[in-house]
Amino acid sequence: MKKIVILHSEITPDAPDDELDCLVQAQAIAEALRALNYEPALLPFELNLNQNIAMLQLLKPAVVFNIVETLNARGSLIHFAPAVLDALKISYTGCGTEAVFQTSNKPLAKKMMRFAGIATPDWLEQNGFASQRDEGGSYLIKSSWEHASIGLDENSLIPYAGKERLIKEMRLREEKLGGSCYAEAYIEGREFNVALLSDKTGARVLPIAEMLFQDYGPDKLKIVDYRAKWHADSFEYNNTIRKFDFPDEDAPLISALSDMALQCWDVFSLRGYARVDFRVDGNGNPWVLEVNTNPCLSPDAGFAAALARADIKYSEAIGLIVDNALK
Repeated sequence: MKKIVILHSEITPDAPDDELDCLVQAQAIAEALRALNYEPALLPFELNLNQNIAMLQLLKPAVVFNIVETLNARGSLIHFAPAVLDALKISYTGCGTEAVFQTSNKPLAKKMMRFAGIATPDWLEQNGFASQRDEGGSYLIKSSWEHASIGLDENSLIPYAGKERLIKEMRLREEKLGGSCYAEAYIEGREFNVALLSDKTGARVLPIAEMLFQDYGPDKLKIVDYRAKWHADSFEYNNTIRKFDFPDEDAPLISALSDMALQCWDVFSLRGYARVDFRVDGNGNPWVLEVNTNPCLSPDAGFAAALARADIKYSEAIGLIVDNALK
């Protein structure tokens, strides 16, 4: 039996739900690997890199299944895990170090998308750099590095009143957002998630999901915020609904989302699996919010839902991800 190390974020006993979910993913992946006749071993990725290296050399895995999302609870260090594996010449699942770094630094990813001609909303960074075609509207203050909608809530939306106001708001919210942040133009409209999975023929777009904001009042901000993702007893969690069925008139839009997701796959040299998040404005124009090289693989999350919709068993998908790493 080939040994596969499931490398995951180190989780403290008092960790919030979004960090604890990494262990849920690890256990689900381990179960799938056992069903595929692999020998899984869970290993936390610690700030002590020498300890990580020693354990990996001791375990001698055929492949590392990398689901590290943070190091020392910081998303800005996510790329350390693939970088260490590259240095050790150990094969690993998912995207490479460069892709992980580029996409996890969300303002950098937006610069790369703009350069490649991929539509992404206007934004302003804390250092004053701005990419704005039009001033006005409202902006969401978002973390530059942290995923899982860390710090995102209804108070994150700020009416545009000049760059200085937005920069001041970013400074005030740094601690809540886990460090560096940026302001992104809010796109009023629909929200979509596009999951991608690589097989022998290349990247495949899985069934596209739209997030519906059920029973949201006209004045309630329609975003998938932290509560919608992690607070199971909240209105947002229970009224943010995923759907896969679309009327015929949405066919051109679904095709455009698929094409743009594959363009992101190529621009960032993604591999294995990924997810691209979109907003679609009132004129039907899609805008890429971010590219996630390490999307959640929990059985109740969006990626697993897309697999089920495609009639792909969870264990089959885990096998494809491992096979991709063994090439």
